[in-house]
Amino acid sequence: MSKVETVLMAEKSMIKTIFLDFKQLTKVGLSISVVFTSVAGYLLGAESIDYSIVVLLAIGGYLMVGASNAFNQVIEKDIDAVMQRTKNRPLPSGRMSVTTALIIAITFTIMGIGILYSINPKCALFGAISIFLYTSAYTPLKAVTPLAVFVGAIPGAIPFMLGWVAATGKFGIEAGFLFMIQFFWQFPHFWAIGWLQDEEYKKAGLHMLPMDKKDKGAVIQMIFYTCVMLLISIAPVLKTTGRLFIYPITAIIVALLGGLMLFYAIKLYKSEANTDARKLMLASVFYITVLPIIYVIDKFFH
Repeated sequence: MSKVETVLMAEKSMIKTIFLDFKQLTKVGLSISVVFTSVAGYLLGAESIDYSIVVLLAIGGYLMVGASNAFNQVIEKDIDAVMQRTKNRPLPSGRMSVTTALIIAITFTIMGIGILYSINPKCALFGAISIFLYTSAYTPLKAVTPLAVFVGAIPGAIPFMLGWVAATGKFGIEAGFLFMIQFFWQFPHFWAIGWLQDEEYKKAGLHMLPMDKKDKGAVIQMIFYTCVMLLISIAPVLKTTGRLFIYPITAIIVALLGGLMLFYAIKLYKSEANTDARKLMLASVFYITVLPIIYVIDKFFH
């Protein structure tokens, strides 16, 4: 191999590493799932679809989540270095400097808020609240109290509702219900992850399970919040939630979806096994991915 080829290969490898580190810092997979939920919220709220708003919402939403994740990794650099799951992230591994990560985070924040503001001021406000709570409240509280999960559930619940606000310019009962679905969903989801990563989190000094205990008491809370989430998800069938309503057949499908989560939560209560916690976590991901699709299909195909 010639010297030129060697240099070219080294440059190609370096560019690939930079790209992968950028993906890890901004958590592209998570950001795309948030964009997907926001767009679903927009489709539910829109009386006629404006594709320019869909594009702005997607870009703005991606930038906001990317900014939150970048700030989070700057703050938790030392904690990430302790945990097996996160020690190879760009900052703890030393592949990226804190300065570079902060430049990305600040740039994403300014651009994201600006783009959301161009849709309407309420979108920008909720986007800014999301970044602020995630980085300034949830992230530092994880090392202090298990209540951090409650605080983190607020920014985590904004995407679905943000789409509705982008479509209507209003925060009403409909946006409130979309917010509550995603808010209560997060407890079984994140506590299932907390159950699986309990030793790692404890090693890093993070409090991610209710009362800091990996026991049946924690699972009872997972079951309770799954039931609350399920009831809120099927409530629009009663037609008391403004313009947001679903047909009975849709409510039955949603109930079956939620029943899957409930099934694994009850299994976890009986077994207290990591395998069942993983199944609950996967069922929760399936739920929050499929639910917006079902809602949108219900609106456009009835």
